[in-house]
Amino acid sequence: MGFALNIKIGPASAPAVAALWDAVSALEDQPSMRALGYPPHFTFAIYDTDEVSEELRQAAMEHAATGEREVRLTFNRVRTFAGPPLVLWAAPEPQDALMRMHAAIHSVIDPALCRPYYRPRFWVPHCTLGMAVSPERHDDAVAFAENFRGGIQATFDVVDCVTFPPLRVAAEKRLCAVA
Repeated sequence: MGFALNIKIGPASAPAVAALWDAVSALEDQPSMRALGYPPHFTFAIYDTDEVSEELRQAAMEHAATGEREVRLTFNRVRTFAGPPLVLWAAPEPQDALMRMHAAIHSVIDPALCRPYYRPRFWVPHCTLGMAVSPERHDDAVAFAENFRGGIQATFDVVDCVTFPPLRVAAEKRLCAVA
């Protein structure tokens, strides 16, 4: 069983990002993000190992949340990971809090246990909008990204640990609201 450490969106902000999910799902054979049954999020790290105890997972999640408040971000660009399959994602601004939380997790759990793209120096903060763009819709997806005009603001307020498969929230830590 694998697990991931994430920060997920607050309920008030979720509809704006979910609307982007729905727009991108038209470019996929099957909607990939709604199928997760999990809100918009940033994944800090994914582990496909049983070598990390529940206690260490909890400690990493807690360490990521220590001293942090809810994270208010703006999405002004949609970008792509080439794949295959092509992935569309929203690029956040600013990224400082996300980078601190990511580093905090990897200071607790050995980065070598994490999937390579989520390790320090390789991780790109991204909010996935669609993980499986159909090859026939590649050009439409690139045009969608290029034509996105941004201005979507969102608040992310819960750091959590999910296990998979199936996706299940194992633990979570709510971040304090910004005053």
